[in-house]
Amino acid sequence: MRHTFSRSATALALAALACSASAHDAHHKAGAKDAQHTGGIRTAPAPKVKPAFDIFHTRISTEGNTAVFHVAVSGKAGATKPAQSGKLAGSAVFSYVWPTTLDPSTVGFEPKAGILAFAVTSHPDFDDTPLFDENGDGNPANDGDVWHSHWVVLQPDNACGKGNLKVVDIPEGAKPKLPKTWPGLPILIDSPGWHPNFSGQTLEVKVPFDDIGAVQAASFDGVAAVLRVNASVHAPLLCVPDVMKVASGDLSLPGKVNR
Repeated sequence: MRHTFSRSATALALAALACSASAHDAHHKAGAKDAQHTGGIRTAPAPKVKPAFDIFHTRISTEGNTAVFHVAVSGKAGATKPAQSGKLAGSAVFSYVWPTTLDPSTVGFEPKAGILAFAVTSHPDFDDTPLFDENGDGNPANDGDVWHSHWVVLQPDNACGKGNLKVVDIPEGAKPKLPKTWPGLPILIDSPGWHPNFSGQTLEVKVPFDDIGAVQAASFDGVAAVLRVNASVHAPLLCVPDVMKVASGDLSLPGKVNR
């Protein structure tokens, strides 16, 4: 009996150790995963929002002279893109956006031109990155559907719907200060070519800055939205009529870089 009891006790002890190790491993993995989403703005899930745009964590951090724009969603980030409509007028632009308090002059626009926002977008009906061949087929003018990055300057305009934002238009004949990688559209937009990295629930983009101190002093928010080209393809050219999720809930830009 003592021998049988000893073998049973040993088996139980080994089982207990195995369970403990498994629990520790699971806890470690969960902790590592949660560590990816520390700091920044945490947002409660919203079941009515499509999982690919249901933002639950938004952050901007810095590494040396590089800013890391981070967002995490309930589903798979980047999994949902607009359907191609076959025409520019009325076409949709799906976007992950980080509105900031950075002055537009930080990236080459006129000072105080509006709200400077970093955006990652997909839109199959047009291409606005003429300097880059995102899909690698040798033609830089046919890859608007591939997720890519922009700087945009936003302002409210009731022509886009009461209280809605637009990408600021450039009036005909005006010659404002523009970044070197401005794509030639009559709006305050830049196509700098910084590559978005999607991994499961997470999207991150690393963006170098000459003045990283300005970034470290900035505030931000997170937005998932549908932008739309005006049906008349005229000012306002690009509106923000459909906001799917705002990290802060009220676009108050409460996020602090590196916090």
